[in-house]
Amino acid sequence: MLSIRENPQGILFKVYVQPRSSKNMIVGLHADSIKIKVTAAPVDGAANKSCLKFLAKCLSVAPSALEIVSGHHGRMKTLLLKFQKTPPSAADYAHLKKRIDRLINSTG
Repeated sequence: MLSIRENPQGILFKVYVQPRSSKNMIVGLHADSIKIKVTAAPVDGAANKSCLKFLAKCLSVAPSALEIVSGHHGRMKTLLLKFQKTPPSAADYAHLKKRIDRLINSTG
């Protein structure tokens, strides 16, 4: 089951990134994280940038709405999906969680 936590700035969730894939894709779940394959190599932050750009497109948010808060040098990362406005309401949390759930469920 995916670990999603509320934060004053947005929603925290984990991703497992597999670099050097043949194409960018969301594979499904890997333990308590979303498994994402990216074509970029893990050199000079290229895989991190590719992951954020790809996820932003999948979630229909600006790339600046996503931030890696931990795991910059490993495959397991914690991401922050930021709110568009502050202060957030309970509906804002629910909306972001629903976006992430749709992302997982679209992988089949």
